[in-house]
Amino acid sequence: MPDKKSILLIHPPLAKPCEPPPGIARLAGVLKAGGVDCRIYDANLEGISALLGQPVGEPIHGPIHVPDYKTDTWSKRALKNLEENLRALSSWQTYASVDRYKRAVMDVGRVLHIAGQAAGVNLSLSDYADPLFSPVRVNDLLGAAEHFEKNPFYGSFKNRLNALFLESEPGIIGFSVNFMSQALCAFAMAGFVRSRLPAVQIIFGGGLVTSWMHIPGFENPFKGLVDDLVCGPGEDFLLNICGEDKKSGSAGMYDFSPFEMDQYLSPARVIPFSTSRGCYWRKCAFCPEKYEHSRYQPLNAGHAVELVTAAAKEARAGLIHFTDNALSPKFLRHAISHPPGASWYGFARITPHLADPDFANALKQSGCVMLKLGVESGDQRVLDALDKGVDLQTISAALQSLKQAGIATYVYLLFGTPAEDAARAERTLSFTKQHASDIDFLNLAIFNLPAYSREAEALDTTEFYSGDLSLYKDFIHPKGWTRDKVRRFLAKSFKKEPAVSAILANDPPFFTSNHAPFLVMAKH
Repeated sequence: MPDKKSILLIHPPLAKPCEPPPGIARLAGVLKAGGVDCRIYDANLEGISALLGQPVGEPIHGPIHVPDYKTDTWSKRALKNLEENLRALSSWQTYASVDRYKRAVMDVGRVLHIAGQAAGVNLSLSDYADPLFSPVRVNDLLGAAEHFEKNPFYGSFKNRLNALFLESEPGIIGFSVNFMSQALCAFAMAGFVRSRLPAVQIIFGGGLVTSWMHIPGFENPFKGLVDDLVCGPGEDFLLNICGEDKKSGSAGMYDFSPFEMDQYLSPARVIPFSTSRGCYWRKCAFCPEKYEHSRYQPLNAGHAVELVTAAAKEARAGLIHFTDNALSPKFLRHAISHPPGASWYGFARITPHLADPDFANALKQSGCVMLKLGVESGDQRVLDALDKGVDLQTISAALQSLKQAGIATYVYLLFGTPAEDAARAERTLSFTKQHASDIDFLNLAIFNLPAYSREAEALDTTEFYSGDLSLYKDFIHPKGWTRDKVRRFLAKSFKKEPAVSAILANDPPFFTSNHAPFLVMAKH
């Protein structure tokens, strides 16, 4: 008989297999502190490992047809060197050479791609795409659940779930779905669970589910398969249905003990940790935190440092990944006076604090190896239109002080926003060239219009992609700066600039900012 107070939390494929999932680790910490029997299943890590270990030419769940793997030179090399490349991605020596690192990642990714092709889907180390089912259509998600045996990870999750159910049947199974790339696999797994345990309570939560639930008029369209959808943090919801009150002091607790920490594709153990929920700024135009009315809920800075220090020590972590939308200046000041005991990185808003060389040096001494910075544009009028609350002079000073302190920067630029045109995009190129020596990594993105943001109401919109769960819309650009023009500008002008192309060459394929700190650390 299922135990009503027993919960199984699942991290479904596909996400980057380089660190434990933060949401489930946090849920596990709070639930266990609340007296709830909680088990963890990282189906993403196990599923990817299973596919990489699947002998090519042997069925995954049916006949394999990969016509080029025996004759394609890259595929043959990747298959032959798979074990060596997997070991390499756990070795610091690999990260000391960008070229060696990239070759290992790309070859491992090639093997995963081959396994995906055999199952009729496109797989990478960071994405999942099925030509038959779309993650933005309710009927397609339900179709993935109905035909769960066709999912490429079926063999892996069937065996693991059956073993877990034999050990003890849970009363509740929770799926944490944060990314679009996880949706189809999560529903396939839910379909299998429902076929095996018809009475179990299935709950979906996570960032993507929260966004779905903010679609106007949204009601659970998955009834019969998914019993409950959770918007936002899930700790209190799960504690309540288990009949437990939230224990004082459990907020912000993480439990990494259930995870196979040394199996992730990283050269050191990584723990993800958040000091807050929401964003303390909450003013940027088009930001989901604003139009979804997410409250900013920070942990006490001192308590947050105590918790992350203890978690890092217990997990023997070599790197802390702060997953906050933006680390607050208050927390950064506390981390300076009370270093967390391991190297760390995360997102930060550009403020005068970062432009202060003494502050930047102190951050470096606290263990900061890299900061992710949403610069967005090198044109002040675009920044003002986006309500970024920062001026270019401060951005320049911050980039320089961080570089001088030895803190790497992962800079995010956004093109094609309603306030941008070709001339303003050129100013971003000029700004990037001017500061190229102070920028270590670049992320170039084309603006997607959030479908339900207040700002979208002032634009002429069209369908971005068809689907009842679509979160974005296309729009007629008020300045004629269309997506095609932006793409051409990026391909023919921005990326061709030697100073820019040199920075882009540093970017880790697939793993991007998750592996960037290792490339920095391996050089020192």
